[in-house]
Amino acid sequence: MKRTRAIDILETQKISYELREFAASEFTVEETAAALNLPLNVLFKTLVAQGERNGLVMALIPGDQQLSLSKLAKVMRDKRCEMIDVEDLFRVTGYLKGGCSPLGARKAFPVYMHQSALTYPRISVSTGLRGLQMLLSPHDLQRATRATVSDLILDL
Repeated sequence: MKRTRAIDILETQKISYELREFAASEFTVEETAAALNLPLNVLFKTLVAQGERNGLVMALIPGDQQLSLSKLAKVMRDKRCEMIDVEDLFRVTGYLKGGCSPLGARKAFPVYMHQSALTYPRISVSTGLRGLQMLLSPHDLQRATRATVSDLILDL
């Protein structure tokens, strides 16, 4: 099986996980959910945003939701924040769109996790490679990333 920095971090911290591999072509959360037969609400996407004053952060939200930039800015104690351009993702994190993991980026960024993650026994996040997901306890992921848990999604 393939190895990534995210997998190495989990193994170093003795956190159990399950890997699921699939042929990715669209690099979307919908493609991932369909290929792995997982509901969108347990498949968490890792988004990278930049605060006006506090720099870059990662936000983990369910695949069927949209990130509220105002809620993220508030929890990160910033006036406002915005998503980084997808063209900058690899340079900043070392990850490509569709393969961004909350673990093992080039630099350790603050991580913010939507509170719904803690309601599931396991959630899925990217390992850092397109087409390779890991399922693990959200509590273990929170501990490994030192994530702040909060309401991060858009109210529709």
